[in-house]
Amino acid sequence: MHLTDAEFSLISEMVFELSGVVLDKSKSYLIEGRLAPVAKEAGCENFNELYFKVRHQGDRALKEKVVDAITTHETLFFRDTSPFEALEHKVIPELLDKKSAKNDRRLRIWSAACSTGQEPYSVAMILDRLIGNSRDWNVSILGSDISSMAITRASLGIYSDHEMERGMKPEMRRAYFERVKEGWRVKDHIRAMVSFRKLNLLEPFKSLGTFDIVLCRNVAIYFNKEDRRDLFFRIKEVLTQDGYLFAGSSEMLTDLGPEFRPQYHCRTMVYQPNLPVDTLRHSHK
Repeated sequence: MHLTDAEFSLISEMVFELSGVVLDKSKSYLIEGRLAPVAKEAGCENFNELYFKVRHQGDRALKEKVVDAITTHETLFFRDTSPFEALEHKVIPELLDKKSAKNDRRLRIWSAACSTGQEPYSVAMILDRLIGNSRDWNVSILGSDISSMAITRASLGIYSDHEMERGMKPEMRRAYFERVKEGWRVKDHIRAMVSFRKLNLLEPFKSLGTFDIVLCRNVAIYFNKEDRRDLFFRIKEVLTQDGYLFAGSSEMLTDLGPEFRPQYHCRTMVYQPNLPVDTLRHSHK
């Protein structure tokens, strides 16, 4: 199914409104490759018909299929390695120490744009290694994604041999997975730490509450400049005072002004919300 210039304008506008993903003309191949099967399955002879069905017939199931097809679900366990080393050796131990001193035993983590769940499960495994079965800690990890299909898969916690070979060390697999007919399933005590929900990051999320750690990696690169800026400022609003933000390796936040304080740990950049000077003085008294 060939995509005309006029159809590209319509489809790219529709994709942006549904997901916030910005597609320029260089991505026309992506629309053809991912949405042509969706269009054919819906009985459309061209992309104009797909646009009409999604925009004017209010087919919610078809909207879901478009979003599922166009959003990237490329992920793996412990992706990029160094952010997870920073979590294990610096960020989480530091937070645990600070919270212990305050007798605050709750730790909340959000994996935004979690795709099929490998990132939040990787974080859960790190936490298990650090605190084990300690009942002193109330740990909750939220994984969110715009794709219903991705969230369904993440909730199942079942991964193929190929997915397990990508980033999962054999000793971790033995400790945290069990063999099942479909592949490998995350063990119950790890799955119990993580919950999943569908969420469009362009929409309000303050109702989620506050988080000690937010991982929002490799998603804002698909947004326009204004939406990217707005997203990170809204994330700042849900970070605790001592919280940490992990962005993607190519998503430097230095252009956002003094709102985020960059730190370099374990070969990865992490950010903390920059507090007003008066607040900082008060915290050191």
